[in-house]
Amino acid sequence: MKNLSLERFAEQLASNAPVPGGGGASALAGAVGMALGNMVGSLTVGKKKYADVEAEIIALNEKAAVLRGQLLDLMEKDAEVFEPLSKAYSIPKDDPSRDEVMAVVLKQASEVPLEIMRKCCEAIELISVYAQKGSVLAVSDAGCGAAICRAALESAALNVYINTKSMKDRQLAESMNAEVSAMLEKYCVMASEIYNSVSGRLV
Repeated sequence: MKNLSLERFAEQLASNAPVPGGGGASALAGAVGMALGNMVGSLTVGKKKYADVEAEIIALNEKAAVLRGQLLDLMEKDAEVFEPLSKAYSIPKDDPSRDEVMAVVLKQASEVPLEIMRKCCEAIELISVYAQKGSVLAVSDAGCGAAICRAALESAALNVYINTKSMKDRQLAESMNAEVSAMLEKYCVMASEIYNSVSGRLV
């Protein structure tokens, strides 16, 4: 998935093909949001005005590059785990193996968007620093990155919820849902604070 052109990815996303779907789109959005934060860092390094934070920004850029790669890898992983799930739904309900198969594939299909959420949370934390310490000439990009990562976070959450809803293991489902809720509660607020702070500096 990550090696498709943007045009081809969008075409497949719009089609009736099982993948890519919301999870892959969330991961891509998270990578784009992180890239915008990273852009702020790239425009900060080497500027005399920001010499006192240059080492911190360089370290931040390295973390951002790793996160971008992880999110793009999760695009691929989301497609890998969704296809078995889509096939499992076609297993007849009277098949004795259905429940066991569904338990496995639902868990896998929930774990990937949950990991996408975790990476988006890390991205929002990095963008917070970029917004505070990065070049003021690129601060709008930090705000854009925060807004996009928030959207990615919320989108990935829905991809967890739709799978945990079908789980028969309610203890596992509620455990995953609780982690989702905690991330949404903390990081949607953080992303909005970044966005509002940036907006307040521009308007």
